This record gives sequence, structure tokens and C-alpha cells, in this order.
Amino acid sequence: MSKKVTPYQDSGLNKKKQVEQMFDKISDNYDGLNRVISMGTDVKWRKKVIALVKAQQPKAVLDIATGTGDLAIQMADINAEKIVGLDLSEGMLKVGRKKIAAKQLTDKIEMIQGDSEALPFEDNSFDAITVAFGVRNFENLEKGLSEIQRVLKPGGIFVVLETSVPTRFPFKQGYKLYSGYMLPLIGRVFSKDREAYSYLSKSAAAFPYGEAFNNILKKTGFINVEDKPQTFGVATIYTASK
Repeated sequence: MSKKVTPYQDSGLNKKKQVEQMFDKISDNYDGLNRVISMGTDVKWRKKVIALVKAQQPKAVLDIATGTGDLAIQMADINAEKIVGLDLSEGMLKVGRKKIAAKQLTDKIEMIQGDSEALPFEDNSFDAITVAFGVRNFENLEKGLSEIQRVLKPGGIFVVLETSVPTRFPFKQGYKLYSGYMLPLIGRVFSKDREAYSYLSKSAAAFPYGEAFNNILKKTGFINVEDKPQTFGVATIYTASK
């Protein structure tokens, strides 16, 4: 990232611990508020990620920064033998486990607490790895991507869904107004953690999206790197391989 953005500017904790603390705090109302903030478009974007993964017919899938498990749960239909959701926040995982149990998917999806920059898996463990709205929360982006590259099998697919900034008028101006003013306001009204949604907005603006992120993926060893902007560029789906 061009500049370091953290959830709690005055905290003595490193970014990783701050992110964990932030998501623990907002875990109970994260799903509903996320639907409001994205106006439901995140559901459509996730479906595209699922389609890309499904096309590879993976046996083992890892969803990093799984949060409450939305993406992992949706992937239960792709006939993978093993789906693992990993996240820093035990609070988010707790909500996710309840959702998985309600859908009777506990035998198919495993939710574990872990660090994306020190993945607890052997080399070449997964046929597909996904990250939805999580890479911008990595404390060391290149280290996290290198770990992902390590545990991805040769020929496997890596799919990232992340926010980006529109570049064309009037979407660029509209995005700045929404992310800079409306998103933090919604967060303040509906969340008990005001700083969290301010951070989510600022971290999105600071993230090296598009070609800049493509170059980082290539630098960390990925091949066949492509980016697919979504909904006027407010989000981007990146695909890469090993």
C-alpha cells in the first residue's frame, strides 16, 4: 500500500491485532450492515467468484479472511471435497460457525482462526484459494500473497474480490462522495464501532487496485494475472495461477 491505514490510529497495537479487534467488535451486525453498505451488489460479485472457482473443479478450497463464512458457504455447492475458511477474528468465525451449523454444512466446511501471513498448511495444499474483501487488511501484503502462493497447488486458481476506485466521470466523483461521507455515516448510525467503518472506507481508497495490484501479484510469483472491474469499477475481481 502507498500508505498505512489502521482501524484505530491511537492504538499501540500493530495493524493485524487492530483488524482482529475491529472485526470481533462488529461481528454481530456485520452481515446485515454489509448488505446495506454495498446495496446488495456484493452478493452478485461473490457469485462470479464462485463461478470462476467452480470451473476449475477443485477438490480442496481455502477461503482466506472468510469472516462470517458467506463465500465458503456458497462454495458448498461446487462439489469440493474440502473447504476451509480462515480468519483472524474469532468473533466473525463464531457467527460463521452458527450459519454453517444452521445449513448442516459442518461436515463440509471447517472454520479456523489463523494468520494469512503465516498459513498453517503444507506447501501445495489447495486447488483454489479465495479472498473476498480481505487483502487490504493484510499487514504485509506481499508476505500474505507469498504465503497464498506457497499453499496453492501448481495450476491452481487464486481469486481475489476487493474494492477499487472508479476512474471515469461521474462514477469516480459519486464513489468519493459515498465512501468518504455516506459509508462512515452509515457505520456511525448502525454500528457500535464508529472507527471501523471509517477504516473500511479509507483502506479501500489506499489499496493498490487494478494494474498496481496485478504487478504485486506477479512480483510474488503468480502467473496468468488478470483483473475484471465490477459495477463501474467500485470492486475488482482478480484471477491468478501458479
